[in-house]
Amino acid sequence: MRLPQEIIRDKRDGRALSEADIAGFIEGLTREQVTEGQAAAFAMAVFFRGLALDERVALTRAMTQSGTVLEWDLPGPVLDKHSTGGVGDTVSLPLAAMVAACGGYVPMISGRGLGHTGGTLDKLASIPGYDVTPGLDRFRAVVAQTGCAIIGQTADLAPADRRLYAIRDVTGTVESLDLITASILSKKLAAGLQGLVMDVKTGSGAFMAEREAARALAESIVTVANAAGLRTRAVITDMDAPLASCAGNAVEVAYAVDYFTGRTREPRFHAVTLALAAEMLVIGGLAADLAEAQARLTAALDSGRACEAFSRMVAALGGPGDFVEAVERHLPRAAVIRPVTAEVEGIVERIDTRAVGLAVIGLGGGRTRPQDAIDPSVGFTGLARPGDRLEPGASLGTVHAANETAAETAARALRAAYRLGEARPEPREAVLERSG
Repeated sequence: MRLPQEIIRDKRDGRALSEADIAGFIEGLTREQVTEGQAAAFAMAVFFRGLALDERVALTRAMTQSGTVLEWDLPGPVLDKHSTGGVGDTVSLPLAAMVAACGGYVPMISGRGLGHTGGTLDKLASIPGYDVTPGLDRFRAVVAQTGCAIIGQTADLAPADRRLYAIRDVTGTVESLDLITASILSKKLAAGLQGLVMDVKTGSGAFMAEREAARALAESIVTVANAAGLRTRAVITDMDAPLASCAGNAVEVAYAVDYFTGRTREPRFHAVTLALAAEMLVIGGLAADLAEAQARLTAALDSGRACEAFSRMVAALGGPGDFVEAVERHLPRAAVIRPVTAEVEGIVERIDTRAVGLAVIGLGGGRTRPQDAIDPSVGFTGLARPGDRLEPGASLGTVHAANETAAETAARALRAAYRLGEARPEPREAVLERSG
């Protein structure tokens, strides 16, 4: 292959890269012949210069083929969903189990937190004993046995993406449409899927804050995925406020359990979960249309079959057998838990959702360096929603922190993320557009 610095120079100067250049660079990244500095420079060059469609496809294929590509022999369709990331977005946990309860098989390969957004893998890692990186044989067995398994990238699956993903997280290149497309699809193609539904977020807590940028990403993913032979649809959903009324790792797992049991089913979270899962059933041939799909999913949720599938998955991957029944006993609990109060009266006009995510990182619930450890117990619960009217001293939310100093810092950050006034905001639909 050509020298990595020559490939970086070409992209830096806006020249198109050949398929051989891209394949060679990714092979070098996989074999650690390309340094972290060179990978960061490449990511930054792509961020500013972009990739043409053929370059995007080549990058996706090279990252897919950097490791094992799974094949499945199961009595139902192999399906998955992926979100571009947000705050309070713990949809994957109930969704995978709901689809499994309806006859689909969901081998979901998820990531850790990226930038200000939470990661499904970090959430599941808060469950004691849960193996987020099992071997491929165990992964296959759990999917066949329970209908779903949510894990992280193993050393075998898209290893080039795993390395580049960690570098992007700490080098300001997360938002690149081209790198997001290749990262997502390389993992999904390596998982041997037959259908994929993309949840592309837009709003103040999304990487693609503007609707047009989200639409461009949705179209990019659908186009590249279908060109690679993977049937894909995209749904654009709102992330102008935290999707759930909580943000963190263990607190979001607890929220998902409450969703399964019916203790908490907030309308916006429920709408997004149903919309994405319904698209999966339709694309997999398990329902004739979205209405039939939503009816099947609702029945699986209300009957407890989805909760049972989740419980079996947790136990099969090493978690407690009574996790759902004793969730408060099993999940880690923060040392300091106290309300964050509003200092003025008013209606919640706007939430800087990205700032809420950054406040969780400040508490220790996310990373500023790839090697950073995460405190799974920290975060926020009971977050006030747009349109809520608050009196002085009313709760904006509850902070879960390791100590009083961290709690006070996070409380200030949360107050700064909320804008209170007298104008009631226009309601925003949770599900905004469909594509593909």
